[in-house]
Amino acid sequence: MNAIFSALEWFTRAQQWSGPDGIPNRVLEHVWYSLLGFALTVLIALPAGLVLGHLRRGRPAQITGFLVTSSANAARALPTLGLLILAVVLTSAGDLVPILIPLVVLAVPPVLVNTYAGVRQVEAGLRDAAEGMGMRGRQVLLRVELPVALPLILAGMRTAMIQIVSTATIAAYVGLGGLGRYIVDGYARQDYDSMAGGALLVIALAVAVQFVFAGLSRLVVSPGVRAGR
Repeated sequence: MNAIFSALEWFTRAQQWSGPDGIPNRVLEHVWYSLLGFALTVLIALPAGLVLGHLRRGRPAQITGFLVTSSANAARALPTLGLLILAVVLTSAGDLVPILIPLVVLAVPPVLVNTYAGVRQVEAGLRDAAEGMGMRGRQVLLRVELPVALPLILAGMRTAMIQIVSTATIAAYVGLGGLGRYIVDGYARQDYDSMAGGALLVIALAVAVQFVFAGLSRLVVSPGVRAGR
């Protein structure tokens, strides 16, 4: 209990709320790394999942499904810190690149798999009706399959964003900022209040992501689709 009160007392110190090491600046750095990693993840995984999920007939579709599931499961098993060290060793394209590589690699699977599964689960009758109305492949994908698959796609994005927010603390290992600074620097100084405060801020940010995606889901998912689940 004393540890909890000590951590909460850490937030009340005036120096924690100003300057480059202040909480507002560290939160902004952490959010920037997270949004950058999330944007790259969505750019890679969302189009791939939509197209692969749309291919639903024949042997290519079976092979695609096997490859998507297998590669996603393999990526989930990769160690974050190991990826970071490998990226630092192999790249020299700036400070942010080694951080973004593990963030994106670990966040792509939930978006890719959920998008793929969301499109694949659309009832065949809906697709046939759309095609019967004269829609072509891209129109069926964007006007029928995507809206129906949206709840599952958003769930995948939410999981990916929470994973990115939690993992972005590794930026501190290569000298960057973010909330990981409180944890890494606190450990180096044996400052457990700083470590606990940094961890609490990461948890609060992850909870905020949950609320943002819950609100986004209510805004963009059709009430008819929500009611059918």
